[in-house]
Amino acid sequence: MREQALMRTNLYVGGSSPGKLLDARFYNEDCIVYDLEDSVALSDKDAARFLVYNAVRYHRPPDKYVIIRVNGLYSPFLEEDLAAAVRARPDAIRLPKVEHAQEVRRVDEQITAIECQAGIPEGTTQLWCNIESGLGASNAKEIAAASPRVAALALGAEDYTASMGALRSKTGWEIFYARMQVLEACRLAGVSAQDAVFSDLDDMEGLAEDLKTTRGLGFDGKTVVHPRQVDVVNAAFTPTKKEIRHAQRVMEALAQGERDHTGVVVVDGSMVDKPMERRARTVLAQARAAGVLEGGGDDAQ
Repeated sequence: MREQALMRTNLYVGGSSPGKLLDARFYNEDCIVYDLEDSVALSDKDAARFLVYNAVRYHRPPDKYVIIRVNGLYSPFLEEDLAAAVRARPDAIRLPKVEHAQEVRRVDEQITAIECQAGIPEGTTQLWCNIESGLGASNAKEIAAASPRVAALALGAEDYTASMGALRSKTGWEIFYARMQVLEACRLAGVSAQDAVFSDLDDMEGLAEDLKTTRGLGFDGKTVVHPRQVDVVNAAFTPTKKEIRHAQRVMEALAQGERDHTGVVVVDGSMVDKPMERRARTVLAQARAAGVLEGGGDDAQ
C-alpha cells in the first residue's frame, strides 16, 4: 500500500457516460474507479474503453487515486481492456471476481508486457483485486500475496452472498466471515483492505451504522456507488479531534520517556505498549493525509 495514501472512498463511475466521467472529478472521493465492466452494456464496451482511456490519459483528475476496472478475467474484452488501461497510466487496475492467485500472476505478466511495449517503467501499474465469491475469500491470503503489484483487496458483497446462497441484509452478518478473511489477508500482505458497498442509497443512517462495523473491524476504506455516500464514508475514516489528541499524547509521552530513560510510559492510566504506539502513529498518519492535523507532525519521530 502506498504510504499514507488516502483510500477512504473509492467511487465507481460508469465508463460509457461522458457526463459521469466528467462529474466524478468534482466529488470528494479519494479514489475514482472508472468502470468498464458491470455498468457498461455489451454494445458499448468499445466506446467505454475509448472514453475511459482518454479521460485518464489526457484529462486525469488532480489529487485522486485513479483506478480502471476491467472486464472479467475470462471475458473476451480483457485483453483489449488491459492494453488500453495500462497505456492510460492509472494508479491501478481493478480486477473483478478474482478467485485464484494464478489469475493475478497471469494478469501481472500481461501488464508487464504492455508496460515494456509502451515504455512505462515495469511495476508502475498497481492491482486491486475484487473478492466476490466464497472461493475468492477462501484464497484471499494467496491472492493478496500473489504479486508486488497488488495494492488492495476489495470485498464485493452482492456476488459473494449469491455465491454462498445467503440473503443480503443491512446488519451484514452474512458477510462477516468474508470481511475477516479479506481483512486478515490484507494485513498479512501489507495492502489496503476495502469494504463492500452499502447498497441502499437512501439510508444514510444505515450507512453510518455499517461504517461503525467497517471501521471497527479495521478496514481502510469502502467502495461507494453514489456520490451522496462519499462524505459520510470519508468522515467515518477520518480521525476525530479526540482520537488525534490522544495519539499525540501517546507520542509525546513516549518521547518524554525516552528523554527520561524510562521503559514504562503511562497515558490516562494505561501503559503504552507497541500496539498502542502503532495505533497512534496510524491515526496521525491518517490525520495528516486527510489534512486535519495542525502542525503536520506527531511531535515524536
